[in-house]
Amino acid sequence: MEARLTSMAAAKETTGVRWRNWSREQRCRAYEILRPNTREGLIRAIIDASEAGRRVKVAGSGHSFSEVALTDGTMLKVESLDRILEVDRAAGLVKVEAGIELRALGRRLDRLGLALENLGDIDRQTLAGAISTATHGTGGLYRNISAQVEALELVTADGTTVELSEASDPDAFRAARVGLGALGAIYSVTLRVIPPFRVDRVDRKRPLSETLDRLDELVAGCDHFEFYVFPHSDSALCRESMRTDDAARPRSKARTFAQEVVIENWVSAAFLGLARRVPVAIPALTRAASAGATTSRKLDHSFRVFASERRVKFTEMEYAIPRANAREAVEAVLEIVNRPDLRVAFPIEVRFVAPDDALLSPSHERDTCYIAVHYDRHGGWEPYFGAVSRALAKYEGRPHWGKRNPLDAGDLRRLYPRFDDFLAVRDRLDPDGVFANYYTDRVLGPIGAAASAAA
Repeated sequence: MEARLTSMAAAKETTGVRWRNWSREQRCRAYEILRPNTREGLIRAIIDASEAGRRVKVAGSGHSFSEVALTDGTMLKVESLDRILEVDRAAGLVKVEAGIELRALGRRLDRLGLALENLGDIDRQTLAGAISTATHGTGGLYRNISAQVEALELVTADGTTVELSEASDPDAFRAARVGLGALGAIYSVTLRVIPPFRVDRVDRKRPLSETLDRLDELVAGCDHFEFYVFPHSDSALCRESMRTDDAARPRSKARTFAQEVVIENWVSAAFLGLARRVPVAIPALTRAASAGATTSRKLDHSFRVFASERRVKFTEMEYAIPRANAREAVEAVLEIVNRPDLRVAFPIEVRFVAPDDALLSPSHERDTCYIAVHYDRHGGWEPYFGAVSRALAKYEGRPHWGKRNPLDAGDLRRLYPRFDDFLAVRDRLDPDGVFANYYTDRVLGPIGAAASAAA
């Protein structure tokens, strides 16, 4: 059973607690799983684990496909830390506990007459997890979620709460905005917010050749643009969204259920199940899925339009490449997708994000195109993902931290101009590696790697 912490004491330890992520692929047996419900409880849990010589990881909602949250030490589940702490309307700032799920945050902000500037297409992540892995949406002029952070409070291994902002400690702040959970546990986040707005989204099918020919025009012509391409098809499903002050026209509950649950999830699950059982039918199935896409429109509050219902479980890899290389990179991935030996049934997803300055943000200081590939979580993804990873290396592809990638610290140092600056911050804030795990050892190198690189 999972233990729960109060503000004063830790609950009884439970040895060998199993944990799995959302897709049920990443698994570990933690020494204990604790659920702090106050700031004091979070601090006490970290101190106790550190003094006992155990490593600590914060798992969030488990929506990462990578090994970022795995541990054999103390796992902290922080969903109970979900309160709104301060609202400063004049400054356009809201301070919240970092365990809040994005779905709940969007609704609570709306009730306050506020909104986030942009969101990703899944809203089940905790805020801490979303910013720590550089979760993003789409929009050529809009940055990822971590770029909306004005300040945050980080609890380090000795229980110290460090308040980070651009003014207090620029390097540590830019590191912690995409920190992979390797610097400490985020207790609270101060976010920049704006007045609420609606999004008018049209989903339409376009010829793939037209979509690629007009790519810059389509990105510039929409506030938020993305597209999907099924293997073995010559069409793209384009999702074209504009921000608007028009009144919301929400779909009925029945229509929403039919479209977003039955068609997009139940029918998709049946389609993918058939593809798994009869792989020779995949080209015909994917062409049929592409041909069956119809035009639809959704005009509603921003947080209801940005996010989609995702019930079909899969595994995923995503790379960020310079936007200038978007077309040729998409074409390179599509050549791989259409290889019959790889048996790919999922579409690729292409999105666009503005640059930011977080040290390990995949869109660090460059206009970015994200290309995401998906596969059956039951296995067989390695040849496909490996081929895509190698193809996108040509474009200096940077991996999404919450999704699968095969790279190590040597590869990543070449991709991030301030990689060693991040490591220097890690060595300063977590010198004993309490917040490290196998994943951070692989992608960042061991504690002290910054000093080794400098030598």
